[in-house]
Amino acid sequence: MADAIDGATDGDDGVRATPTGDRARRDSRSLRGRIERRALVALAAATVGLLLVVFYYPVATVFVDSVLVEGRLTARVFLDILSDPFYFGEPARLLAGDSVASVVESVLSPDRRLGIVGFTAYQAALSTVVSVALGLPAAYLLARFEFPGRRTLRSLTILPFVLPSIMVAVGFVATFGQNGTLNAVLGALGLGPVNLLFTLEAVVIAHAFYNAPLVARVTTAAWESVDASAVETARSLGASPWRAFRDVVAPQLVPSVLMGAALTFVFTFSTFPIVLALGGFQLATVEVFVYRLIRDLEYAEAAALALIELGISLGLLYAYLRYETRHTVRSRGIRPLPRRPLVPPSLSARELLLRAGLAGYAVVALAVFVAPIASMLLASLSGPEGLTFAHYRFLVERQATGTSFQVRPWDAVRNSLLFGVASLAVALPMGVVVAVLTTRDYRGRKLVDAVAMAPLAVSGIVVGLGLLRGLVFGVEVGGTRLAVGGAVAIVAAHAVAGYPFVVRTVAPGLDGVDRTLVESARALGAPRVRALVDVELPLVWPAVVAGAAFAFAISIGEFSATVVLASGTSQFTMPVAIERFIGRRLGPATAMGVVLLVVTSVSFLLIDRLGGDDVGF
Repeated sequence: MADAIDGATDGDDGVRATPTGDRARRDSRSLRGRIERRALVALAAATVGLLLVVFYYPVATVFVDSVLVEGRLTARVFLDILSDPFYFGEPARLLAGDSVASVVESVLSPDRRLGIVGFTAYQAALSTVVSVALGLPAAYLLARFEFPGRRTLRSLTILPFVLPSIMVAVGFVATFGQNGTLNAVLGALGLGPVNLLFTLEAVVIAHAFYNAPLVARVTTAAWESVDASAVETARSLGASPWRAFRDVVAPQLVPSVLMGAALTFVFTFSTFPIVLALGGFQLATVEVFVYRLIRDLEYAEAAALALIELGISLGLLYAYLRYETRHTVRSRGIRPLPRRPLVPPSLSARELLLRAGLAGYAVVALAVFVAPIASMLLASLSGPEGLTFAHYRFLVERQATGTSFQVRPWDAVRNSLLFGVASLAVALPMGVVVAVLTTRDYRGRKLVDAVAMAPLAVSGIVVGLGLLRGLVFGVEVGGTRLAVGGAVAIVAAHAVAGYPFVVRTVAPGLDGVDRTLVESARALGAPRVRALVDVELPLVWPAVVAGAAFAFAISIGEFSATVVLASGTSQFTMPVAIERFIGRRLGPATAMGVVLLVVTSVSFLLIDRLGGDDVGF
């Protein structure tokens, strides 16, 4: 057919086809076919190569920095940290030669030392408990009740993944600070002021803001997959509602609750912006102290401490995965449990008490999840004399009069947008290629998925330190030092942080594509990459757009790696500008936070308009 079309075209042009011309066209089509057949392999190889350069090699340099000191291979840095009570508290004395009995006695004493690592684990454990306590009622409400806005509220549980943590920290300062919203409400009620800033309570509540919705989301999904017929069978055999819940529903919820708890502990164990803004160095976690060591140019100690932190996090995740493999209860979810109306069908004490409990939870949820954002908006427009735009005028004036060492707002906005677009151009094709690779059937697919998703388990501080030591400082190749600028390194860090979100939004869509459509395209002679471009990607295009919005929003809000790479340069972004403002004046910090909120919300709006209701994660 192709030859016939070619021949007709030649006839129309008045040129007679020749054997030489036919052979040239066949050779051209053959070359194009070979290129198309190998295009997916080439894209996969390019993606792997890019990951090696911008992620695995930089992270490897962190490990090398911790074991190669002054050109000599040594474990001294690790041993010094493990045996230092400043880091590991009383248990560190075991490596120093103290007896087990004396160490146990010290651990049980009231004046025991936790150390940096011990305090990090302690605040992570508290944050996990509070997050689960706030997340489970939300999961119960979303899974078991029907009310207007339920689907919207369920979708909003994804927002913490894209809200920049430094912006949320500003909201918490505006809410719980000395002159914050909370004290204004308490003053109106005739109560004394409280100040939660730079306290462990503020850090734990802020962590719950991020992680309670995560617990609610995964638990809601598990609750909605419970088969109603199994519960009805238990009830028909004489089980009470409580017994049916305990024996049928709870075993299917426990793995999801533990997954949310494990992820919460890992995320809060490696916390950085929240603690830096709300706790300061007096409540320093491991991540905050790693940042401090980097600022003091103590790279070997920072690298060793970062790797110890990574080992603890990965060990916890591994333990959870082992538990999940052994204890996960699978349900086909033939018929989900029916939802009840939020308005009580009767005025019985049980029904009224249940709704009263939900109303009380709603008040707490408003205080934790809505008040910080609302307080930030209010603080950006408030002054000593009431409503004012003075904080926004300050941003404009700082842009016009700021010196070279001061943060200028428009420069921060411009850098954030440029880095966002550049990182999106890298993260989107990487994420699509990895999504394709992880949805094909071949040996080693699970390994590829695990390796590709590794950036989710590595903190931004580690990535930033690795890029700083590996690419920004340069690499010796053939006697020539190859180095990249800070802006390139920041784009690389943002792309590494964003592309896993593209994978997690696109892969479910590719998994759900009707394989007969792809097989038909292949049967008609389309190479794999042509079938992907012409058949599969158009069918999952909303998920691709959603992944792009995620990647862009993640870049706009990224702080941990950026603050390491931007130190001492003019490559600061909006989150970095907020962190520098918040230490001096709250008003400009809240105004810049609103600007960041607007930019982030616009990018996330694409998910709602083009990505649909269910786009993975």
